[in-house]
Amino acid sequence: MIILDLPRIVADATATGLTVATAESLTGGMVAAALVEVPGASAMLQGGIIAYQNVLKSSILGVNAELLESTGAVDPEVAREMALGACRVAGSRVGVSTTGVAGPEPHGGKSVGSVYIGIALDGVAQAYEYHFAGIRSAVRQQACDEALSLLQQVVSQVREQNP
Repeated sequence: MIILDLPRIVADATATGLTVATAESLTGGMVAAALVEVPGASAMLQGGIIAYQNVLKSSILGVNAELLESTGAVDPEVAREMALGACRVAGSRVGVSTTGVAGPEPHGGKSVGSVYIGIALDGVAQAYEYHFAGIRSAVRQQACDEALSLLQQVVSQVREQNP
């Protein structure tokens, strides 16, 4: 298990010239807010987009509207497209996205705690599936923590390649 070190994420991203942007749905800005808590974050964080509604996922982030219509927002391809859209909109090398069901009720056939987190680096995006337990706030916090953990892994990998 990776222990989050937000100051290290900011320092390593800054040292390697990595820029980061977020595209958040269920976390509603928590990922960007966590990064902003760290002094010096302005050197790496380009910005964040809260795209809670599908129309914004499509119109701002460029997520395929037909994909949203057919699968709903809680989908790995949606998470990938959101991460790539964050990069495109903000001009960043890294994009982090969150989409899922925080509860208290299932949504679109997906159970509470179903979450996809997207991470993009230099135009290539991956999505990761999670099933978190707990109340709404716990699901959102776990999603935020996992998104930051994925960001930390990407930043660490880039840092190792560019000492």
